[in-house]
Amino acid sequence: KPADTLHYYTAEEFCKYIAAARTRAVTVNDWGYYVFFSIAFYTGARKGEINALKWTDIDGNILHIRRSIAQKLKGGDVETPPKNKSSYRDLQIPAPLMNILSEHKQRQKEAAKNFSEDYRICGGEQPLRDTSIENHNKAFAKAAGLPHIRIHDFRHTHASLLVNEGINIQEIARRLGHSDVQMTWNTYSHLYPREEERAVEILNRIVPD
Repeated sequence: KPADTLHYYTAEEFCKYIAAARTRAVTVNDWGYYVFFSIAFYTGARKGEINALKWTDIDGNILHIRRSIAQKLKGGDVETPPKNKSSYRDLQIPAPLMNILSEHKQRQKEAAKNFSEDYRICGGEQPLRDTSIENHNKAFAKAAGLPHIRIHDFRHTHASLLVNEGINIQEIARRLGHSDVQMTWNTYSHLYPREEERAVEILNRIVPD
C-alpha cells in the first residue's frame, strides 16, 4: 500500500480522539463506541473481530480472538470464524485498555438485569451496528478537530505506532492476524523512518584507532 494512501492517527492524535469520545459518552450504549475504538487502537483487531468479542474472550490479561461478525442488511448478523488461520490469536491486553474494559464491564452489569459473560463487550446483547460505529467515528474526529479516518485505519494506527517504535515486523503481523508477513512488510515498511538514522548511529560509534 503506497504511503500516500495509508491513513492513521499518531498516539497524540488518538489521545485527543478518544478523549472526545469519552466526553460524549452518557448511556452504556454510548460508552460502547468509546470502548470499540479503544480496543481497535490498542489491539489492531478488525471491525468484525471487535464486534464479535464477548467477555468470555478475556482470560486475565489475555484477549482471545476466535470469531468475527459480518453484518448483512437482509440476513441479520452472521458469526463466522476469523478471516484466516493466523487470525486466531491471543493478545496481551495493555494496562490502559484493561482499565477501560473493567470500567465498561461494571457499567454493563449495572445497566442490564440479565447481564452474562456472553454479552458482547461493546454492544451487550447485540453487537454495535457498522453504520452507527462509522457515524460515531466521524463525530469523534470532528469533536477532536482531527481528520476523519476509516474504522479499518485504526489497524494502520496500531501497526504504525509499533513500527515507529521498532517492533519486529513478525510480531506486528501476528498482532494483526496476517497470514503472510510479506503482506505486513509491503504495507508498513515505509514507516521505518528511524532505521537509517539508527544504523548510522551504530556505525558512527565504531571509530578505528
